[in-house]
Amino acid sequence: MMRTSSIRSQDDPLSIALRPPPTESDSDRQVRLQREAEARRVSEQIDEELRIERERLKKSKSDVKVDCSSYRFISEELTSSIHKLLLLGQAESGKSTLQKQFQLMYSPASLESERMSWRTVVYFNVVRSIQKILVTLEVWDDVDDGSDSQSMLERQELGQDDSPISGASRASFVGLDVGVVSANADPLGSAPSSPTKSTISDLRHRLLSLVNLEPQLGDRLSGGIPLSGSGKGDIYVRSGWQARTIHTGQKLIGRRSKRPETVSAELAIERPGTAMSTNPDALVDEVAAMLEQSREDIMTLWEHPIVRALISKRKLKLDEWSEFFLNNIARISARGYIPSTDDILHARIQTMGVAEHIFDVDIHGKSVSWHLFDVGGARGQRHSWVPYFDDANAIIFVSPISAFDQYLEEDPRTNRIDDSLQLFTQICSNQLLKKVHLVLFLNKTDILRKKLEQGLRVSKYILSYGDRPNEYESVVQYFRAHFLQVHRKNNENRRVLYTHLTNVTDTKATQSIIGNVRDSIFRGYLQSAALV
Repeated sequence: MMRTSSIRSQDDPLSIALRPPPTESDSDRQVRLQREAEARRVSEQIDEELRIERERLKKSKSDVKVDCSSYRFISEELTSSIHKLLLLGQAESGKSTLQKQFQLMYSPASLESERMSWRTVVYFNVVRSIQKILVTLEVWDDVDDGSDSQSMLERQELGQDDSPISGASRASFVGLDVGVVSANADPLGSAPSSPTKSTISDLRHRLLSLVNLEPQLGDRLSGGIPLSGSGKGDIYVRSGWQARTIHTGQKLIGRRSKRPETVSAELAIERPGTAMSTNPDALVDEVAAMLEQSREDIMTLWEHPIVRALISKRKLKLDEWSEFFLNNIARISARGYIPSTDDILHARIQTMGVAEHIFDVDIHGKSVSWHLFDVGGARGQRHSWVPYFDDANAIIFVSPISAFDQYLEEDPRTNRIDDSLQLFTQICSNQLLKKVHLVLFLNKTDILRKKLEQGLRVSKYILSYGDRPNEYESVVQYFRAHFLQVHRKNNENRRVLYTHLTNVTDTKATQSIIGNVRDSIFRGYLQSAALV
């Protein structure tokens, strides 16, 4: 009988590779056959273990019993792919600060390597804060007329006099461009010259050179690229700005960095145990020298009775980072200043686009690679979120509940709490995100406490708050209930919402919460496999 030819031709390269050598002896042949038999045995054993594992998983859908092999299987699944964690929320909600806390917890060496680049940001924040104080003083003709917080300027911001206002129904905000004062602006009428007014005028004159460096610092951070619709002079930066900032400074003084500008921040600067290059930067050194020389003038301005009065009566509204840095101006203006971790956490700079950060996270003894995406939260940037939705594993949505008295830069008629609720509704109802693990951070609780202690009434800005107690617990529960209601209305899959009250500048408390988030995400993986 004629034999049919093999499925593999005699000329097949694989057959040729597997063919024993022509000089093979009997003993070599026995060894080869034993190895082939052992390889088949191992292969068959692996196939059998996989079959048993599949059967066990099928059974676990009805039987919740869990053994070590089940956890081992899930752990292997966790380490076998990329896990994407998105930080979402409006601008200035605290997303970038939360990203720094992740970095501090899981990649402290990379934060250390960036430390010197944050000096430029801190100096920019300080100079901009001084500028805002001087502009506001000029608006009020360098005096305080004794009126209460319902000043004309605040009534212009609110668009009404004393009537309460609901979230989305706002009148136009009448703002002032930084550094520009109308020639006809005289809200208090002409005021006679006084020693106090002369003192402020002298301070303004002496601080003018320092304030004039603000645009150059902004260009250094943004790369000199103007962005339309970026708010009132805000500076936006893209991923990798830390390396580019120092590289640009070195180029300008003839010290070129060997590190390519196009490399991402995480890959370019992560050198455990070291700080980023400390080569001199002429602009930053000039600002540092001027801050040291102007230290007493800055402290005098910050502690001036008129400035304190304008702040207490809400005629001068500074961000929390402004107060932090001006309260620490003696340390920040010292020669040889290096930003502390608290300085980095409080430093304010807006993110443009999407920045990716990679962390190795230990979950029950297994190292899992988390890709954390920090996205720009301004309205004009939210379209860039969508491409990251389809394969996201978890979302941390950050909402600043202290912002009940604030309005969007892009739309001064929209209350920030109302905008945050609308944005959260869009996230909860998005079909691409229905199975994504969801965590809610109600952030800036420390600032909320401070505002309530100062007597700021929530019902003045949020009409639906009514006559509820103007106390921290009552306010927190009110806002929390609204976010939970949004989640319930868009929760067909019965997804659990993990809610945390946070102050993400508090390292100890935030890292404890991050640990809880890590564990809750792990439990989510187990639940998805019906193991818990």
